Amino acid sequence: MFRPLPLWLGLRYTAAKRRNHFISFISLTSIIGILIGVTALITVLSVMNGFEKELRERILGVASHATVTAFSDPVSDWQSVVDQVSGNDEVIGTAPYIEGQVMLVRGEQVTGSMVRGVLPEREPEVSDVAANMRSGELVDLESGEYGIVLGSKLADYLGARQGDRVTLVTPEANVTPAGVLPRLKRFTVTGIFEIGMYDYDRSTAFVHIDDARKLMRIDGEGVTGVRLRLEDMFRAPSVSEALSASLERGLWVRDWTQRHSNFFRAVQTEKTVMFVILTLIVAVAAFNIVSTLVMTVQDKQADIAILRTLGITPAGVMGIFLVQGCVIGLVGTVLGVAGGVSLSLNIGELMPALEALFGVDLLPADVYYISDLPSDMEIEDVVNITLLSFGLSILATLYPAFRASRTQPAEALRYE
Repeated sequence: MFRPLPLWLGLRYTAAKRRNHFISFISLTSIIGILIGVTALITVLSVMNGFEKELRERILGVASHATVTAFSDPVSDWQSVVDQVSGNDEVIGTAPYIEGQVMLVRGEQVTGSMVRGVLPEREPEVSDVAANMRSGELVDLESGEYGIVLGSKLADYLGARQGDRVTLVTPEANVTPAGVLPRLKRFTVTGIFEIGMYDYDRSTAFVHIDDARKLMRIDGEGVTGVRLRLEDMFRAPSVSEALSASLERGLWVRDWTQRHSNFFRAVQTEKTVMFVILTLIVAVAAFNIVSTLVMTVQDKQADIAILRTLGITPAGVMGIFLVQGCVIGLVGTVLGVAGGVSLSLNIGELMPALEALFGVDLLPADVYYISDLPSDMEIEDVVNITLLSFGLSILATLYPAFRASRTQPAEALRYE
């Protein structure tokens, strides 16, 4: 059976019990370090991918993939805009909206809020609010009834429940003989929604678009704009560009990558920084292999000299220690990948158990956008981390292996 001598000796050196227990300890430390580093890399990147995906889905559950608005005045004929954009196969949902900032008052509680006027029957085409109602239904909003749907955290702050009444105060004022008076209107809470993102649940409210039009004093059938849902959200920039070119002058299209670009760029930057930091852990562990092999080469000087006198080439000697270093790196990498994949797939179940064990809330909902720990393991990340770890292990093996190949038999056997 064909067994290359460097491979066979390298595996034998790796498996043999060492006379120098310190070398064995360093080898074990290298394997454990690579294992921990690779596990941490896969787990952290999977969790950050999960956060990014969850944030994107929740943000776009309230926001929209793209929005058509006018440069100055409200869009006067939103139906014609809908007809124009519907000709694009990428557009699968449209809905008009009116948006403005108001103050919400109930008793002694006062807070700012973004109020959005919607058509209840069309809103499910572009958002997931109707599917995330904690009480009531979005379709309970009726024109002229002045009903309002509050975010769950906003309702909790105001102490409002379904059927209660809240007062909306707009930034614009009425000029009367008695002076300048704030414009306000009482609304009845017809429902409460919960998207699961504190920012939106705490600061967003929905009313019927006709009531919003009266509240904001928008003439005719004017609206702030038209919200769009696309077949593929990741094609939003190209679709928006195509729609902008097809719409009449005075209208422009803005997609979600522009509206939330800073936020998602920050998430991506944080992911990159974490990757670099955790890669350093793997690098430190991998370069422990240098210490292991340097000491092994020193310990095996006589063996190397005898092999050289028997005819093995310097390249063959180098191959022996390359095999030994690669085995250490491979074992640590494989164990790390197994640990990282297992942890990434089960982190959602482990998190509640840890919180219950230590009695702490690791991700409080009033601080973080998402109060659970999502995970989205991507095969591409696992492959890249595996190749990176094994590559660093090979790189760390080159110097000791080269040093072993330069051993001179006469010098090594002088004192034997």
